[in-house]
Amino acid sequence: MVRTETVNLTVIEAVAFRQKLNAGGSGITILRYDIDQPGIASISKTSGEAIPTDNTPSDLYPMAAFQEAIKLTAGMPYKKRGGVRLNKKKVVETAPQAAEETAEDVVIDSGEYQKLVDQYTDKNGKLSYELLNHDLIRFAHSSKVVGKMLSDGVSVKKTRTYIVCSKFRTVIGNKKLTEAEILKMADLLDEVSPKSVFKTIDSELRKMSAAKKQK
Repeated sequence: MVRTETVNLTVIEAVAFRQKLNAGGSGITILRYDIDQPGIASISKTSGEAIPTDNTPSDLYPMAAFQEAIKLTAGMPYKKRGGVRLNKKKVVETAPQAAEETAEDVVIDSGEYQKLVDQYTDKNGKLSYELLNHDLIRFAHSSKVVGKMLSDGVSVKKTRTYIVCSKFRTVIGNKKLTEAEILKMADLLDEVSPKSVFKTIDSELRKMSAAKKQK
């Protein structure tokens, strides 16, 4: 599992990490070895591409560096506690403060997350919620467990969580993934669009639940 919060870039000699922005959404911070000024960009919720801040010099922090950073930090935790020091060409992370693990602190394997993204990427190279929800809905209709959950009055949210966990474990090929790890991956998928990633499956589950009650 990924245990670091920083990655080394190849486009420029620098390290990068992902942070949660105060205004919401994700951001990327890049630290060069030769200057103190960091490069900072938010991540577009519609395209998933970097949007550098106005005071980030493009000659020192090219777009290619931000895009590499976004790709390499996919699935990695946000950098929240502790700092980062650059000692020549060495990265030294200060020890984080002791704290209980929260949903944001859950660490997932970036390679496993990439398998998920690859599975639901369309022919245009974009993450497709349509493909994802179609797969989840097909699973919902074919699963006897889901049918029983809805008949027993289990909430849409809990039923959907069961579906997502079951499907994601199969796609990734790791049956040992915890619910927290899978829901963290779902949160990351949701960051690239202002729409809820599970809006369609939730709507379908409500219809299925209503149909069960009418019988």
